Amino acid sequence: MDPDSVLLYLDETHIRSYHVLRSTWSEVGRQKQVPTFGHHAHVSLFGAVNVHDGETVLHQTNAANAATFLDFLRMLKECYPDRLMVLVLDNARIHHAKMVKEFLREEGQCFHFIYLPPYSPQLNPIERLWKWLKDTVIANVFHKDRNDIIQAITRFVNYIHERPEEVLQRLGCAG
Repeated sequence: MDPDSVLLYLDETHIRSYHVLRSTWSEVGRQKQVPTFGHHAHVSLFGAVNVHDGETVLHQTNAANAATFLDFLRMLKECYPDRLMVLVLDNARIHHAKMVKEFLREEGQCFHFIYLPPYSPQLNPIERLWKWLKDTVIANVFHKDRNDIIQAITRFVNYIHERPEEVLQRLGCAG
C-alpha cells in the first residue's frame, strides 16, 4: 500500500443501558444481580481502526445519522491530513445519504470508499472491537445514566489507545 494512504475499517455502534447479562461465575447461592430502571440511556459511537498498526479513531455522538457521519469523516480528515484514506464500510443507509455524496463530490478527494457485501459483518474487523467494547462496558453492569455510560466508554477508549498491539490481537490482525 502507498505510504501516503491509510486503510481504515469503519463502522458505528450504539451503547445502550439495556442490561446485557452474560455468562459469569458466582459463588453458589450468590447469583449476580444487576439493578434496572425504567428508562434506557444510550451513546452512539463512530469508529475507524487501522488494521496495520492498531490505531483507532472514535467519535461519540447522540445519534448515528448522515450528519454525524459527516462529522466523523471531517474528524478523520483532521487525523490523517494529506493522506488518502481507504475506508472499508458496510452499506448502512447513512453511508449513501445524499449529503454524504455531496460532501464527497466537493471535498472528499482524500476518501476512497470500499463497501462490504450486504449482511457481512464478519468481514469488518471493527465489529470485534465493538464486541470487546460491549463486553467491557455494558455486560453485567448497571449504568445509572448516559453520563455513566460515557465515562465507561472513555475508560475503554483510553485503554485501547495505549495498547494498539492488543487491539490488533483482539481483531485477529496481529502476526
